[in-house]
Amino acid sequence: MQEQLSNRINNLATSQTLAMAAKARELRAEGKDIIGLSLGEPDFTTPEFIKDAAIKAINENYNSYTPVDGYVELKDAIITKFKRDNNLTYNHSQVVVSTGAKQSLANVAMVLLNPGDEVLLPCPYWVSYAEIVKLAEGVPVEVPTTVETDFKITPEQLEKAITPKTKMIWYSSPCNPSGMVYTKEELRGLADVLAKYPDIIVVSDEIYEHINYVGGHASMAGFEDMYDRTVTVNGVAKAFAMTGWRIGYIGAPAWIARACNKLQGQVTSGANCIAQRATITALEAPVSEISYMIDKFKSRRKLIIDLLNEIDGFVTTEPQGAFYVFPNISAFFGKTIKGHKIENATDFSMFLLEEALVATVTGDAFGNPDCIRISYAASEEQIEEALKRIKTALSEA
Repeated sequence: MQEQLSNRINNLATSQTLAMAAKARELRAEGKDIIGLSLGEPDFTTPEFIKDAAIKAINENYNSYTPVDGYVELKDAIITKFKRDNNLTYNHSQVVVSTGAKQSLANVAMVLLNPGDEVLLPCPYWVSYAEIVKLAEGVPVEVPTTVETDFKITPEQLEKAITPKTKMIWYSSPCNPSGMVYTKEELRGLADVLAKYPDIIVVSDEIYEHINYVGGHASMAGFEDMYDRTVTVNGVAKAFAMTGWRIGYIGAPAWIARACNKLQGQVTSGANCIAQRATITALEAPVSEISYMIDKFKSRRKLIIDLLNEIDGFVTTEPQGAFYVFPNISAFFGKTIKGHKIENATDFSMFLLEEALVATVTGDAFGNPDCIRISYAASEEQIEEALKRIKTALSEA
């Protein structure tokens, strides 16, 4: 009955990160010892003080529908967080709470894009950006970067990529998958180009802002001339180990926020009541409450970089944030290893899964066909064992 499905769903790609995770689960069910380094999910449990807030909310009988755009108290916490951490001033009419940052992004795409509108995506980009844009009938336009340029777009590249159809640019900093962080000066360089094109909207995905090893997180909306045309996307999934709680939010120009609220009212309505109450507590807490997780990610980063550098053929930059490495593995293309012909990053990723029993994600999913993404949101023991297996599997290369 495939022919009865809409063109919209038939043309939509499956999330490669979720697909690899599903494949890993299948192999585990067959009894294979798979080490999963594919999902972007902290391996920590949600901090106790946040869980206690959720329990308190349950006991206080929070069980009713929530306001479409979020509880006022949560909006207050978000507004305070934006001011405290980003020096951004928003009011209630500019904040919309959604069921995860992914819904926040989808809302923005749906309310701003018309058929044929172009969205610039500096590569590598988060796996769902391009598909969300296409679902909204926009056209994703990839702007390539390389490991040699730390996977960052330059002002010259941005200028060259802009066309009369350009409607938006989307990027993340710290970046998923590369882990690179745009400095304030680098963002100012991009803003200087965008100043010539006042109708282009910027979507700044800052979900990993606290997982930052170089300090000095910068927001595009922090520039006075960019504030009224920037949507700042954030949430509690990554830094607070709350992936399953599904709370994301935006700070945006009021006219965009109103449109997102209108759309969400017809699709999902308000986010989960208990998760919202817990998120208030999470955002009101000082960032120091979660520093133990950031410190652990930082030590794992050093470990995985050191181990990758021992394997010939991997070219790796040192990530500045998030919890991924994004090595270039094109040196293996054209080789046959243990009977596996490696033609691209997807072949290489599948080889690692089948021969090393390590799940990663192909760089093709992120707009860079020469790399793979490896998550180090895993224990040091798992990281050491995974890299040992990869090194052994590649010993015949």
